[in-house]
Amino acid sequence: MSMLLLAWVVLSATAQANEFAILMPAPDIKPAPALPRSAPSTQEIELHPARRALALKPIYDETNPAYQQLQRIDEATRNLPHDALGFPDWMASLRAGAITPRAGLADNAKMNVLDLDVVMKNTKEMPNVLFPHLSHTLWLDCSNCHPAPFLPKSGANPVSMAEIFRGRYCGMCHDRVAFITFFSCTRCHSVPQSAKLPPR
Repeated sequence: MSMLLLAWVVLSATAQANEFAILMPAPDIKPAPALPRSAPSTQEIELHPARRALALKPIYDETNPAYQQLQRIDEATRNLPHDALGFPDWMASLRAGAITPRAGLADNAKMNVLDLDVVMKNTKEMPNVLFPHLSHTLWLDCSNCHPAPFLPKSGANPVSMAEIFRGRYCGMCHDRVAFITFFSCTRCHSVPQSAKLPPR
């Protein structure tokens, strides 16, 4: 599945969870240039290691009849803010109004925004992880994460970097659609282990 299609699916998830629309190619749009195969281009080799690593692993189903009509992720996101690694910065895009995710397919669907920070302390020698519900619920419904892959109970989820790299827990979106975790440690590991957070 393409990153663009994954991003669309994530952004289009409804409050009822398992309802998704299917992207169909528009008939009046010229097909995009051929997508890169498993070998990176010269331009990709000069990119950050995170971008090069992703370029080495094909993420498109080349047997799909609509493969040549898929919009390339670089084309779809060229006017969006990008992070230091060259990937789309979805939160900066959201704050700038460059994207406006929908709560659902109905025009009157409302976002269930939750402003709640969760500190995960099982981080060994790394700083603790601050999980901000706000930046996730501005475009995802609670049902996208609860009860699966995250049970909404403290200590019930054995999240680890190994699991994230395997595409589980946070890794269902991060390292795929959302920012790359391997090169962005401090975006999550941001709370010193000795820090006391102010009460809310």
